[in-house]
Amino acid sequence: MKYSILFLCLVLFSCGNKEDVLLPKSNHTIVGDVTDHSAIYMFFKTKGKDTIVEVNRKNSIISTNWIFNIDKRLPLKLVIPEVAKLQTKKREEKAHKNELADNYFAYADSIGKNMAFIPFTHVYYEVDKPMEADLIFYFKRGSKLVLCNNTTFDRDLIMGYLNNLDLAVTPKIILAFDKNMTFDQYLQTKVIIRELDSFTNETPKEFLF
Repeated sequence: MKYSILFLCLVLFSCGNKEDVLLPKSNHTIVGDVTDHSAIYMFFKTKGKDTIVEVNRKNSIISTNWIFNIDKRLPLKLVIPEVAKLQTKKREEKAHKNELADNYFAYADSIGKNMAFIPFTHVYYEVDKPMEADLIFYFKRGSKLVLCNNTTFDRDLIMGYLNNLDLAVTPKIILAFDKNMTFDQYLQTKVIIRELDSFTNETPKEFLF
């Protein structure tokens, strides 16, 4: 079953209860189509002066690819614990487990004018200070700069930074994101630094600080 932009609009913007998900945008498509999927939604809600997340995973099927439609306004401190909880549930499932089923974040490609997806199946999240690693990249809310080894540079230059290092072995890399960062900024950053996955032997663990 193809995940089309028309289907997304009908589900998210024409519901009787008028619940909307404002998806992040980027200018590059990582994955253009996902078949055999279930959708999970995380809505932006307010309660008084507080922002809260409302999760709807009623139609998620363990054996399928999961597509996470997350409102771009939500902060990571609300989003990531919910994502990690659902990932754990899927990983620990025995009866209907499908080793080929992946997890994806949905976003809109503003250049190609199409729906796009980025996989995160093998990412493990921790809401804590980063542990020791060869390289820890820190990403702050509202900034396009990244900090590593007391050096600050644009996130677009992260692969150039790595290629200029004198590394005897493939380093263990950790990504650390500001817990108050919006999901919009997080998703855009993930698309930009996607090449990191081909640089390391394992998917970097991600921390919220």
